[in-house]
Amino acid sequence: MRIKPSAQVAEFVRGLAPEPRRQLRRAIRGLAQGRGDVKALEGDLAGYWRLRVGSYRVILWRSGSVTECVFAERRSIIYEVFAEELRKRLADE
Repeated sequence: MRIKPSAQVAEFVRGLAPEPRRQLRRAIRGLAQGRGDVKALEGDLAGYWRLRVGSYRVILWRSGSVTECVFAERRSIIYEVFAEELRKRLADE
């Protein structure tokens, strides 16, 4: 499986302190081997998946053999922020 992080995910991870940055990078690389605390999302975010890494979450989109890491943020706000981003993208189309 190939892992493709978005620019937002890469920037978010780079901005973290060293230990959380290491944990997120390790977890994202582990996706290629089928590892990680991954769960399908429901409701407005159905079709997406989440990777849980401590108090952080990464929203994933799976298509064939590619897993795209589309959005990363703290657990407390990620779902609301990402849902709003999706609404904006759909309104622009």
